[in-house]
Amino acid sequence: MADEPTPEDTKLTRTKRQWADEGRFLTGRVSRSETERLPPGQHLVKNWPVLDLGQQPQVSAAQWRLEVSGLVDNARTFDWSEFLELPQAETRSDIHCVTTWSRYDNRWTGVSTRDLLQVVRPKAEAAAVMLTSYDGYTTNLLLSDFAAEDAMLVHRWQGEPLSLEHGGPVRLVVPHLYFWKSAKWLNRIEFLSADRAGFWEQNGYHMRGDPWAEERYSDD
Repeated sequence: MADEPTPEDTKLTRTKRQWADEGRFLTGRVSRSETERLPPGQHLVKNWPVLDLGQQPQVSAAQWRLEVSGLVDNARTFDWSEFLELPQAETRSDIHCVTTWSRYDNRWTGVSTRDLLQVVRPKAEAAAVMLTSYDGYTTNLLLSDFAAEDAMLVHRWQGEPLSLEHGGPVRLVVPHLYFWKSAKWLNRIEFLSADRAGFWEQNGYHMRGDPWAEERYSDD
């Protein structure tokens, strides 16, 4: 039996590398008016499309752990009950996927990243985070983006437990960046002294991913 393809070899990965090489979907329109809600090059959907690297790890709440490590004063590994003991919040925000769809008014329940930061206390030299998922996916964020006011570690969507296909039990949501930055099936957060490329960032995608600046692809 042939080996399963690695994430680097999947059809989706090859296609998205090609999009990055071609600059697919770029409009060149990066200005934003005060009343504009939809970023350039995006279109609205009512459903929530499912995108992943070809596998959806089966992680129950009982099995789930979140390791927080690196440049913090209080490294922690949270189990499900400890995670739910953290302050819980509810927010509403939009999703903007780099594949050009956007979805308005998603209601999230979970833990604000700012509340998590108060617990783990990043060191002064911490400047970025690397997120790792249960399927091996990684993506990077500047600490300032991770600590945005509406960024959350979510476990409920529209009042219901976050489904497996959308990253349950827990995923990150950072609404002001393209949604590949909002890692599904979150397992580890490492605080770093400098920004370092994750999976898609190593495959032609932008290190930051601001939808309003059309930061879809790397400038390199």
